Amino acid sequence: MVFNKDLFTVTEFQHVKPGKGPAFVRTKLKNVKTGKVIDHTFSAGHKIQTARIERRKHQFLYKDDLGYHFMDSETFEQTSFDEALINAPKLMKDGQDVEVIFHAETETPLACELPQFVQLMVTYTEPGIKGDTATNTTKPATLETGAIIQVPLFVDQDIMIKVDTRDSSYVERVK
Repeated sequence: MVFNKDLFTVTEFQHVKPGKGPAFVRTKLKNVKTGKVIDHTFSAGHKIQTARIERRKHQFLYKDDLGYHFMDSETFEQTSFDEALINAPKLMKDGQDVEVIFHAETETPLACELPQFVQLMVTYTEPGIKGDTATNTTKPATLETGAIIQVPLFVDQDIMIKVDTRDSSYVERVK
């Protein structure tokens, strides 16, 4: 929806019909661009302007000085985006499939989302100390994209692992 000349999504709403006075709707609105959440109350009969948002599949091609370059999977059209639009740029490798969210009326890219989990190869990590598995200790590991994340001690170099893109955390080894 368009509210105060910005794009928002409604994350929560509650219709309230008090004993006295007109009904109203309490909402929590999340700004699509900044992620900021605000509370707002709409009176009964208030008209809102809806905005059409589209999700389109793209494939990551490469990164250079101009930004991150993607190709639309349907039209094969190439576009580039700034790093700020991507939810986990350090976990993205060449050929990665992503979803780009567009404001349909203006064709403006709003966000670029990786899948929830990605599989990446560990290119470097220190060897684990044998017998040190009693606690949940972790060690840094460098992934094939150059990102450094914390992994359990049993993860070795040249092992494929699953990583959560929401918080860049280790999930499991890939068999």
